[in-house]
Amino acid sequence: MLHPGIPTGVHVLLWREGRVLLMRRAGTGFFDGLYSLPGGHLEEGESIPMTAAREMAEELDIRLDPAALRTLGVVHRRSDTNRIDFFVEARAWTGEPRIAEPDKCDALHWCAPEALPEAMVPYVRTALQAGAGPWVLELGWKV
Repeated sequence: MLHPGIPTGVHVLLWREGRVLLMRRAGTGFFDGLYSLPGGHLEEGESIPMTAAREMAEELDIRLDPAALRTLGVVHRRSDTNRIDFFVEARAWTGEPRIAEPDKCDALHWCAPEALPEAMVPYVRTALQAGAGPWVLELGWKV
């Protein structure tokens, strides 16, 4: 019996002076116009830290040490499909975050966690409100 793979995402919390970096999605066809965390999907042969480092280089032109990341939690959610999202945080990086993929993002915003924007990806908001972790959230499932 074949088992289809579950799309797996990695979201990175970058902190500066008590604020987390959010990106406004644009041009992707998925949650465009809403703020989210930087990140992306695992590629074949990648670990979660490797994905986080690659995505931060692609999206923000910064360099992370994969070994210095801390896992906060996991969201198992029902969206367009069954999905798994890992949330990791980085307290240090090299470079200044900038929009490196303007076809996917049109704004960056350092935001206090208690003052998240109204226009935000719902499951990302829920994860940010879950706290320091570790945690596992099940979202969108009917029990």
